[in-house]
Amino acid sequence: MTPARTICALVAYDGTDFHGFQYQANAPSVQGALETALDCCCRREGRVTGAGRTDAGVHANGQVVTVPVVWGHELAALERAWNVHLSPTISVRRVREAPIGFHPRFSASSRTYRYTVLMYVAPTGFPAPKHSPLTDRFALLVTQPLDVAAMNVAASALIGVHDFATFGQATHGESTQRQVVAAQWQESTSSLPALDGFPGRRLVFTITANAFLRQMVRNVVGTLLRVGRGEMTPDDVAAMLAACDRRLSAPPAPPQGLVLERVTYPPDLDRWIHAEALDETSFARRHEIF
Repeated sequence: MTPARTICALVAYDGTDFHGFQYQANAPSVQGALETALDCCCRREGRVTGAGRTDAGVHANGQVVTVPVVWGHELAALERAWNVHLSPTISVRRVREAPIGFHPRFSASSRTYRYTVLMYVAPTGFPAPKHSPLTDRFALLVTQPLDVAAMNVAASALIGVHDFATFGQATHGESTQRQVVAAQWQESTSSLPALDGFPGRRLVFTITANAFLRQMVRNVVGTLLRVGRGEMTPDDVAAMLAACDRRLSAPPAPPQGLVLERVTYPPDLDRWIHAEALDETSFARRHEIF
């Protein structure tokens, strides 16, 4: 009799049509889709566990999952079979046998998210560009000029160990203290097509922390965009952070611009998980249609 073993996989997905990662009985979820597809291939002995529970509409390029299965063949064959039964919006990029004691969430040392903004600003006297269906799934369209330098000054206040209660909620009574090790806006060098005849700029916010609170990244982005529009100053953001008052945060940025880019582990584990995956063209780039 073939014994059960726990496998680990790198998973990428377009989260637009899912109500988040976590299983929901009456709504499509990434976890549910992974489990349903896996049940067509082998005997599953437990639930799929993810490194992060992305919200509805949020994407992933480097989600890490584990699941116990009964499978007596090469894991490369299971990877192929699993992908056959998944929709084109989910891709299992690597399947390995998990070492004893490995947990995709609790073994992780940091997570990296990125948020993409497409800025199209019409000259004075012209109507604002209209949204494009080709961009709506993977980026936020803004039609006002943003002060990227001010946004980066504000983002720098987030780096370090802080209580991030202003920007998110902890689950199950956990601490709201987190350590952010990097937070920066950069302008992508890749060109954008004109929208309604106006040129655009792609701005990407990347943030890495040991862990994140619920909706923390989207709340941070929403607040930094207010700084970019001149509605608040970088000093205001630092004061908001220190106040630990959830009521002070700006509304969360829409989910479609957000991607769980990478989950990082201690060096030996990280090499084991990401080896031979780093050379692949990322899911997000393969599906970048704007």
